[in-house]
Amino acid sequence: PWEDYKPYKDDVQHLRILLHGLVGAGKSSFINSVESVLQGRITCRALAEANTGESFTKKPGDFYPFVFSDTMGLEMDKNRGVHPEDIKLAMKGHVKDGYTFKPGSKLSEDSQYYNAEPTLNDKVQVLVCVAPADKVALLTKDHVRKIRDISETASDLGKRIPQLAVLTRIDLACPLIKGDLRNVYKSKYLKGTMQKFSDLVGIPMSCIFPVKNYSEEININDDTDFLILSVLKHIIDCGEEFINNMET
Repeated sequence: PWEDYKPYKDDVQHLRILLHGLVGAGKSSFINSVESVLQGRITCRALAEANTGESFTKKPGDFYPFVFSDTMGLEMDKNRGVHPEDIKLAMKGHVKDGYTFKPGSKLSEDSQYYNAEPTLNDKVQVLVCVAPADKVALLTKDHVRKIRDISETASDLGKRIPQLAVLTRIDLACPLIKGDLRNVYKSKYLKGTMQKFSDLVGIPMSCIFPVKNYSEEININDDTDFLILSVLKHIIDCGEEFINNMET
């Protein structure tokens, strides 16, 4: 049971999972979908997509020792979207909740939202890139560069922060899946899309997970839950392994 899970390391109270990706990719919707699955019902305390620029951390219920840190989305225009340097600072635990992202400049060390002495609980243990499956073919070189830049930073930090990718909107990407979500691993189109995304951003196919977020549904269903729980299990497994190898 998810309630029984806790990080192995005593001085780490929870796994911190940082989401990044394009504007409208479904980062916040994924967090809300995870919460719905864990609660066994569609939850109503969802936070809107963080397009306002404000960062926030969300813990899905009081019994689950993992938290999601959501960020403003990446934009092609350098004057819009989150500054990649801020995501790097967030990975290192320097960004406090409530900080408003400024596309033209990164968080300064003299800001009240700068955490000068981050603890292990403040630092990110898993980095998750969220991308819409129906938009992968439209990714620009600038989008890819920003994602790769963030990915390389995660690889350079300490013992390499584990990285996964979540492809959302799979039902909009493939009619076969839209007709029946259980066709997700039968779809050659989706497999090709996952391979293309892997080639673009450098995340292995084995670390890319297709999901359908809850959006308009009023009840949860097993097929959607299965995909969400599958990626959540892999996130926790990767985070746990990373924590166990961390130096205090």
